[in-house]
Amino acid sequence: MQLQVLSFVLFLHCMEYTDSQQHASRHRQHKQTPGLNPGCEGGCLTCSDYNGCLSCKPRLFIYLERNGMRQIGVCLSSCPNGYYGTRSPDINKCTKCKSDCDSCFNRNFCTRCKAGFYLHRGKCQESCPEGLVPSATQRECVPGCAGECESCVNSDTCTRCKAGLHLLQGKCHHVCPDDFEANEQLMACTPLVHCEVGEWGEWGPCSRRGKGCGFKRGEESRAREILQGPSPHGKPCPPTSEKRKCVVKRKICPGRRRGERRHHNSRKRKEPQDSWQEREREREREKEAGDREDVEDRNKTEHRHSRGQDRDPTSPAGGAAH
Repeated sequence: MQLQVLSFVLFLHCMEYTDSQQHASRHRQHKQTPGLNPGCEGGCLTCSDYNGCLSCKPRLFIYLERNGMRQIGVCLSSCPNGYYGTRSPDINKCTKCKSDCDSCFNRNFCTRCKAGFYLHRGKCQESCPEGLVPSATQRECVPGCAGECESCVNSDTCTRCKAGLHLLQGKCHHVCPDDFEANEQLMACTPLVHCEVGEWGEWGPCSRRGKGCGFKRGEESRAREILQGPSPHGKPCPPTSEKRKCVVKRKICPGRRRGERRHHNSRKRKEPQDSWQEREREREREKEAGDREDVEDRNKTEHRHSRGQDRDPTSPAGGAAH
């Protein structure tokens, strides 16, 4: 009797263990094989905690986004750059373009190439066929250079012009526009630059024949700096120096009279007679020149005064001439 009771208890424990193992197995199966999951987000129809979306709602594309060593499913309305979308009754998915395509319509038709490749009829090529030139900005093979271009980036942008033409902003010109001039070395139109000068400086001291004394009339000068030199066809610089007549109170040069009288006898003993006489003659010539200037000034003044009297209609001479 006791043996039967013990056998019955063992049987009950075995049944409980079997039920618990089946329950755990069903739980693991549910985790590994998901079905409709009301908790999925982002357009997912079915999803997994480990792999994200496994299928998408109608008209959405599933895109596998790499995250380290695993891929996470994401549902999108359109595929990202570098991928194209394919639809089928079972699944809509994003497929990667070819390695040289930056974007594509399908596997065999690129719409934009990666850097270093140029698009021609849906294909990405490293060089363009004859008659076409590569455009680095558009990454396409475009029509050859315009007739006036020797080399170009595309049909609208020249990099060098043919002989006799000058380049400006990608265009070739027979005559450079206003404010530009033809640079024959660069074969380009460069900005026209006019000369710029500074303000006049102060007038210098009055001098004559390099001396600052021993005369009454002389010259004084002033100058100004060039701030910006002109380009070959720009406006040239105006005069940067000028002179004018000046009048000073005549003064004897130092050492001429007082100094000479003081050392007259000693110089006369030391210097040859001819040298001393030559200096005397030079002083006489300077004195005569100064006297002539005074006479000329008086004559000019009298002449102007007499001409003014001749033109005076109230004078008797003027009335007689009339």
